[in-house]
Amino acid sequence: MEKLPKAEYSPEFREQAVRTYQESGLSVAEIAKRLSIPKSSLNNWVLASKNGKLASVGKNQKPVTEMEMELSRLKRELAETKMERDFLKNRPHGSPRPLCIETLASTLM
Repeated sequence: MEKLPKAEYSPEFREQAVRTYQESGLSVAEIAKRLSIPKSSLNNWVLASKNGKLASVGKNQKPVTEMEMELSRLKRELAETKMERDFLKNRPHGSPRPLCIETLASTLM
């Protein structure tokens, strides 16, 4: 599977994530899981916040263009489609084939 581009998080999101970690008393891993972000990213933000450098995190990232966004969306969609295809192709022998609603409806008429 191809690597997707890095996610970009707004400074406000980073600050809120760090504040959530500091106020909740939960582990970095648990907060990262709840926010659906990598644990290492949240850990980096927490360390940067302790050093007073949270505002400078992500300043060196180049902005993602519309073309790159569309490309990553299409790659993700293609990967999902391939997984669905492989799942149907590699199903155990003897298991029933999934029925399409359109197919079922056309046989009833």
